[in-house]
Amino acid sequence: MKPVRVIEGRAVPLERSDVDTDQIIPSDWLKRVERTGFGRGLFSEWRDDPEFVLNQPNYVGATILVAGPRFGTGSSREHAVWALMDFGFQAVVAPSFGDIFRNNSSKQGLVIVELPAADVEQLTRLVKDDPSLLVVVDVDHLRVEVPETGWQRTFTLDPMTRERLLNGWDDIGLTMRRGAAIAAYEETSVAPSLHGLFDAEGHVVH
Repeated sequence: MKPVRVIEGRAVPLERSDVDTDQIIPSDWLKRVERTGFGRGLFSEWRDDPEFVLNQPNYVGATILVAGPRFGTGSSREHAVWALMDFGFQAVVAPSFGDIFRNNSSKQGLVIVELPAADVEQLTRLVKDDPSLLVVVDVDHLRVEVPETGWQRTFTLDPMTRERLLNGWDDIGLTMRRGAAIAAYEETSVAPSLHGLFDAEGHVVH
């Protein structure tokens, strides 16, 4: 995945709580074998409503989603993260998140910003009042702000997640950091063998 240091963009206020992974990407979309194209299925059951926030022209092209509490709960599916990112979102701000969704996000490069509910409500009001506002999520300094209004808050990430994002390390990237040690082990290790357990005719040796 690509390194993530600072995200700058407009935000979408999704004023719903307990948005689970089946609402993020309905199960009908899980039949796909590719990792791309899931953006079309993002919140697909809600997007049939012309008034749904993602259908409003003012929010087209936004890169930050501001959601309610317990976002991403429910079944474990990486597809929820893929759908959000394929649609164009790079960060989600909410008061709380599903643990598995949070973990999947860190491995894909989707930034999770957890703020107190009152702060999320303030940010929601700001972007509703003016959808054109620039919102900045700074992973390096663990800060989210709306420069035009002076609104600014800090957030926390566990050190490993922050390092993942700043360096662009997915699980494969973390493994490849130990490439020299893996190569050295392969040079010196002995492959398992059944030699000595069977005789020449294939009978078990007791």
